[in-house]
Amino acid sequence: MNVDKAVIPAGGYGTRFLPVTKAQPKEMMPVLDRPTIQYVVEEAVEAGIDDILVITGRGKNAIEDHFDRSYELEAELEKSGKDDRLERVREITDLADIHYIRQQDRAGLGAAVQYAEDHVGDEPFALLLGDNFIESSTPSIENLVDVAEDREESVVALERIPWEEVPAYGIADVADTSGRSYPVDDLVEKPTREAAPSNLAIIGRYVFTPEIFDRLDETERSARGELELTDAMRELSAIRGTEIEGDRYHIGTVPDWLEANIRMALRHDDGQLNETVRRTIEDELDRGNGGV
Repeated sequence: MNVDKAVIPAGGYGTRFLPVTKAQPKEMMPVLDRPTIQYVVEEAVEAGIDDILVITGRGKNAIEDHFDRSYELEAELEKSGKDDRLERVREITDLADIHYIRQQDRAGLGAAVQYAEDHVGDEPFALLLGDNFIESSTPSIENLVDVAEDREESVVALERIPWEEVPAYGIADVADTSGRSYPVDDLVEKPTREAAPSNLAIIGRYVFTPEIFDRLDETERSARGELELTDAMRELSAIRGTEIEGDRYHIGTVPDWLEANIRMALRHDDGQLNETVRRTIEDELDRGNGGV
């Protein structure tokens, strides 16, 4: 079992960012000097996966444009002698072999994943959500791929989150969390804090065997009319969980996006920021105040 393809769903409307996402995909919201989705693509590439399918939708052309050649821009940068910037622009184009398909039926994450079946075929694949990214010494998706290839089972990335945040996530029910990975007994979508079996949250990184497509075909749509990926995952013959390492940045809401920019700026500061200011900002973020 070899995982050499990745799928990135990026077809949602991004309504929490309106009006800015009326004309710009949420996945193109910048964190420091690059759009969020570029971090996601880079994670897959660093894990050795360079065959990537991005599932887009109406109004998402900016994603394709970002990873495409821009001959006019390159010519201008070359003419101006801005070689360092020219190199960075060309690196984006050469990142991976990126394919696109437009999602017609925007009816949940499960429906988006179904659009990948023709591309991945009868092979396992990595699934990375396009609105969050993880900085770590080893790409998080690489850890999942290693487990999946070793066990020949589907794998989901998990993170221990504060209990008060549990109702916003899909939560894993596990009996034993010892070892590098462990069997997942059940998955519960956005439970109340009292009903949650754990605080191990699904955080947008998966490796699936082709079985997931059969389970999606058999899954009924939820009360809100969406095909829930979590419902299909519950019916898999086996699925394992592994906890991520590193710093995860979620771009789900405007406050999340602002916090990601601030934390990334602090993390990649080159020493110019006053240390007292740095500590004050970090303390405020850690108190959960959502910024300064």
